[in-house]
Amino acid sequence: MTEVERRAALDAIGAEVAVCTRCRLHQTRTTAVPGQGTAATEVMFVGEGPGFNEDRAGLPFVGQAGSLLNELLESIGWSRSEVFITNVVKCRPPENRDPEPDEIAACAPFLTRQLEALDPALVVTLGRFSMARFNPGARIGQVHGTFRAADANSGAGGALTYAMYHPAAALHQTSLKDTLFKDMEGVPSALMDARRLRAARASEAARPAIAQSSAALTPEADFDPTNHSGLF
Repeated sequence: MTEVERRAALDAIGAEVAVCTRCRLHQTRTTAVPGQGTAATEVMFVGEGPGFNEDRAGLPFVGQAGSLLNELLESIGWSRSEVFITNVVKCRPPENRDPEPDEIAACAPFLTRQLEALDPALVVTLGRFSMARFNPGARIGQVHGTFRAADANSGAGGALTYAMYHPAAALHQTSLKDTLFKDMEGVPSALMDARRLRAARASEAARPAIAQSSAALTPEADFDPTNHSGLF
């Protein structure tokens, strides 16, 4: 899929999210929040759900937690324009409560399609609800700052996932701020490992095709060294 095709797919998903009524969250939202970022990225950040400011702006991570996410990105020399940011649920849960299982399930197809469109090498999960989508059963206190393969049913294909606390957690527990910055330092390395893994898989997948192509070549006994057709 080309970048233009990926952008078109993301825009189409966003248009559907904007008018979605699949769960009760549409009854209390101001604006749905599909996600924001470039279609050319290898990295997707997935949070929990929109908050008050996001609900008003229609954009993810624009409140205090968003300001901290911007700082985290800047600390490794990145910016929002280089990644794609979205949430597990696309509408704000009332009073910023945790999203309910049926609400997460209702929104799951949108996230799956975004993953399919972007095909990210690395998914950075922000908070336990995002982490649970890609690594069910993991405990964020044990796995934050580490990466692992995404669950086969997550929609992330062959991506690696990197677990982090949600930036909003540091607004309530200031000791987590240092942890977030320390964990963020590992994101570029995780991306490099994700790239190497993809390259290895691509190489492995190409081997049967190469072998089949080699078997179809003219036998050496029939090779005419004076015939240069097809070499230039």
